[in-house]
Amino acid sequence: MTVELPTKYACLIPLCPLVASCSTGSLLFLSPKTTRSLRRPCAAFNISLLAVAMFVSFSLFWQQAATQSIQQYLWIRIPKSDFCLNIGFAIDPLTLAMSILVTTVGFLVMVYSNSYMCHDQGYARFYAYLNLFIASMLGLVLSPNLIQIYIFWELVGMCSYLLIGFWFTRSSAASACQKAFVTNRIGDFGLLLGVSGVYWITGSFEIFELCDRFFELISGNAINPIFANTIALLLFVGPVAKSAQFPLHIWLPDAMEGPTPISALIHAATMVAAGIFLIARIFNFISLLPLTMSAISWVGGITTLLGATLALAQKDLKRGLAYSTMSQLGYMVLAPGIGASQSALFHLITHAYSKALLFLGSGSVIHAMEKVVGYSPTRSQNMFFMGGLRKRMPYTGTTFFLGTLSLCGIPPFSCFWSKDQIIAESWLRSPYLGLLASITAGLTAFYTFRIYLLTFEGNFRANPKNQMGFYAFVPSEKITTLWGKAKSNPSPRKADNILHITGMQEGWVFKPENRVIESFSGKEKTQNEKTIQSYPDPNQLYPQESNFCMLLPMIILTIPTIFIGVKGVNPMLSLGSLDLLFDWLNSLTFILKDTKYIENLIDILKSSAPSLSLPLIGVLISIKAYSQAKEFTDTKPFEDLKSINNFFLKDFVIFIRNWSTNRGYIDYYYDIYFKQSILLLSRLVSYFDQWIIDGFTNGVGASSFFAGESLRREKNGRISHHLLGLLIGIALSVSLFLF
Repeated sequence: MTVELPTKYACLIPLCPLVASCSTGSLLFLSPKTTRSLRRPCAAFNISLLAVAMFVSFSLFWQQAATQSIQQYLWIRIPKSDFCLNIGFAIDPLTLAMSILVTTVGFLVMVYSNSYMCHDQGYARFYAYLNLFIASMLGLVLSPNLIQIYIFWELVGMCSYLLIGFWFTRSSAASACQKAFVTNRIGDFGLLLGVSGVYWITGSFEIFELCDRFFELISGNAINPIFANTIALLLFVGPVAKSAQFPLHIWLPDAMEGPTPISALIHAATMVAAGIFLIARIFNFISLLPLTMSAISWVGGITTLLGATLALAQKDLKRGLAYSTMSQLGYMVLAPGIGASQSALFHLITHAYSKALLFLGSGSVIHAMEKVVGYSPTRSQNMFFMGGLRKRMPYTGTTFFLGTLSLCGIPPFSCFWSKDQIIAESWLRSPYLGLLASITAGLTAFYTFRIYLLTFEGNFRANPKNQMGFYAFVPSEKITTLWGKAKSNPSPRKADNILHITGMQEGWVFKPENRVIESFSGKEKTQNEKTIQSYPDPNQLYPQESNFCMLLPMIILTIPTIFIGVKGVNPMLSLGSLDLLFDWLNSLTFILKDTKYIENLIDILKSSAPSLSLPLIGVLISIKAYSQAKEFTDTKPFEDLKSINNFFLKDFVIFIRNWSTNRGYIDYYYDIYFKQSILLLSRLVSYFDQWIIDGFTNGVGASSFFAGESLRREKNGRISHHLLGLLIGIALSVSLFLF
């Protein structure tokens, strides 16, 4: 028995997380000590309200399945005779599908964060930001007009700035959030111009109304095609920045400086999904402009191939997944450009659950690695310090492997169905785009399996004994630094210039052999004395499996990762159906009731054999290259080049490695041509303001001052002298005017 809710309760979907965020933030501002002491109740309150929003989303979705209606609830905000702006929310299949996606992924990320962030000082602040981020995205997908979309669009960007720079004391995190903010401001400015242009053309901000008006104007040839395409491309600039499309993709890899749960949310269901959602929402508008559609498809095609090549040789686990997201977003932009907007939404949902699973799995690995190699991202996120983790972390390894198979496009996992649809549509529309999409599928399988093999297979390569020589473990309240100076150690994890392993028994720290230390009694002792304690459990030298609170969301995410895509075998749905996405979600529970699905599944697998061959080749090459991952070191991050005898192949491998590790040199050229140019222009403006504007103003003031002083000294109070001076001045002025 399902609970039926009036559709007006859709306002609770963004309102619940917004109330949770405002309450937590207000309490943290008014009473920070109380908030820190109520960390767990604060987390429970935030998670509970988001669970309410998720429940409302599911309830309205099932009701929508029965009624098949589209509804809007609007309130007049600015009533005028010639202009009227409404605010409210729209309920349709796209809105409810996105609401389910955002709330489910957000809920699981919050549960995961309860354990991942439990030791962080900004625990309550993190939950306030997180719920505000989710509320902003939900407000965006429920918006019925472009003005309301733009407001929530900016809120999403602000929240990403706060969360990417959450650990703002790190210079890298501070730079990353500024980079994301500035890059997205470029896209937002283009979007604002596009929104203004749409109103100039159609006289409306309401999405359904403006699409109908634009169709009438285009049919009657009442609009200049160049102007219309310009407006549409300006609208597209917003998704280019928000969804990390070339050339405004540069912020996405640096966004990994934020906490890993935020990376999962950004890359799955919120910020990057906002751009794809906007394209789908205004698709009826842009589909009338072939030039704009062609530009969108090629931007998506270039982005998908570029992201795949940049991910080939990454050493950082999260950065490799970030470039993977960029590549998959390229698929989602390419599809609307060729007219397959429903396939793009299909891939958005299947990819979201798979990528959320991979990022949460990477967070589990990083969380475990930090207890072994310390809190340095260059070590805890470096895949060449990992290896063999499947044996130590079996649940994380298994769930990560399932997400890897899905992202590679291996049937019957979810991403196979959506990606195969986009590749098939690409070949039908343009052989060049089809070739780009197919090559990218092979590259995706290669680098994704590379990430899995380097992380979970082979031998563990960060064993402290192998890295730093022989060390003993000594319990001590005071420890000796590398330079022999005694230093107190109240918090071993934050001790400076100390070799230590975190996560061990309280007080255990790394001590080099034969180094003088201080015991509890304060007397100096050497390590060869019999009072030295024995080694702790050898298992503590290796990463250990995460707790249940972190494993449960990953286990739950494997369900949609495996099963949510199999609706793609439904023979009754066509890619041209406007209700494809809605019908696909609505009938997931009825798939196994009819044998036609099994028969159609076999037919699809047979017809997909050509497109499936490239991912399988990529997987086999990756297994061949990295099956002996234990031999790799940090100095050879892509291949063991000594094993390559072919000179040209070796040069090609070196080029690919340098291309990937240097981000395609795109940031380098941006720094030269854009950053330096802007700095030079800023200096010129500063000099102009200082010497011309300020110089003229100061010169007028100084000349008036000196003229006044001179006249004051010459003044004698005789009117005849003043009249004579006035006549002389008039005569000189007339003479200059005449001659």
